[in-house]
Formats: sequence, C-alpha cells, structure tokens
Amino acid sequence: MNFETWEPAYEALLSDFGFDRAADERARDVAAALASPFPTDRFDMLADATVAIAGAGPSLTDDVDLERAAAADAVVAASTAVDVLVEAAISVDVMVTDLDKNPETARRLTASGTPVAAHAHGDNVPAVRTWIPRFTAEHVLVTTQAAPRGPVVNHGGFTDGDRAAFLADHAGAAELVFVGWDFADPNVSPTKARKLEWAARLLHWLELRRDARFDVLDDHRAELSLPWLST
Repeated sequence: MNFETWEPAYEALLSDFGFDRAADERARDVAAALASPFPTDRFDMLADATVAIAGAGPSLTDDVDLERAAAADAVVAASTAVDVLVEAAISVDVMVTDLDKNPETARRLTASGTPVAAHAHGDNVPAVRTWIPRFTAEHVLVTTQAAPRGPVVNHGGFTDGDRAAFLADHAGAAELVFVGWDFADPNVSPTKARKLEWAARLLHWLELRRDARFDVLDDHRAELSLPWLST
C-alpha cells in the first residue's frame, strides 16, 4: 500500500470523523524527530506465512480464537490483545498500538526484541513524546495515517486492528486469519462503534486487493460501502 493509493480512503476518514489532517501531520513530524530508521527485514517472519491478526475484542478469550492464534505461523496483535495472548502463553510477533492503553507492554516488547508498530496521530502527541524515547529504538516502527516522512511510514489502516492486517499484507503474508474481532460489540461507545465500522470497511478493501475473503466479514460484507473507490 503506497500513500497515493491510501490517500482517498484517508480523506474519506477525515471527512467522516472531522479529523484535522494538519494535526496528523504535526504528530507525524514529532514522531519523525524521535524515531530511528526501522530495518526492513524485521518483519521477515510474516512473509509467506499464515498470520493471525488479533483484535482486542472480548471473543479473543474464547478457546476457538486462542487455538487459531496458536496455530498460526505468526501473530500480529493490536493493543491489549497482546496481554490476553501472553496470558494464554501465545507468543506475539508484532504489536500494533497507538499508545492509548498499554504502552508499558510495548516498552517491554521492544526491550525483549519484539517489534512494535507505534502509531502517531493528531490526538496522541503527548503519548508519542513520552513513549517513543522509552522504546528500544531498533525494535519500533513509527506509523502515520498521513503522508509518510523520514522514518515514519504508512502501510494503510486506521484502527490498531486493521493497521495490523495492512502491515501483515505489506510484509507479504500468505494468509490472514482473524481472532478477537467483535464488530457488533454492544459494550463499546458510539465513537468506537463507528471506528469498528471503518475497520470493517478497510478490511473489506484489503480482501478485495488480496483477492481473498476474510471470514470475519461474512456477516457484515453486504452492508459495507467503500465510497473512496467510487469517486
């Protein structure tokens, strides 16, 4: 995913949520000043692999989802999904986070050599300033939803979960399987529900690009619109 392909989806997101593009770009620039170049071979474990994309939904604790995660060749986990998987003795190969819930987990992972994709956006500059310098530099990839700059990259995606899928796709994963995804979770806020809807849209776009069908979308696919593709 290059930025030129991603940008129409990004503009649709900005319009729908009323986000400030300039704020995203400022966050990116703050992060760029703190980040180091990320070795391109750090995600080699995802290439040609069956990769479990672990969301942080309540279903992640189900035995079926835990078994699917354990059976995958590699696991890319969003935010607090890392803690659930580690508690179940399932190793995580990459963490994806925007630093809003468990940044100390991300710090520990980078210290032990596990890559973390840390996201900078308009609302989390204080967390970026606080945590990026605390991570082990060679094990943290900084991402943005705006145009990439310097060591800060954009492989596509919006929420931690769908960014995990886009990252695995960028790294050459052969198959993506989804665990811990709950698009219809009744316990989330209205804003979070809208973000999950966008995550589903973006995953649908990704499956089209991969000529695949993600079973996690089977109950939602018919209602998903991709307005940036029709303009």
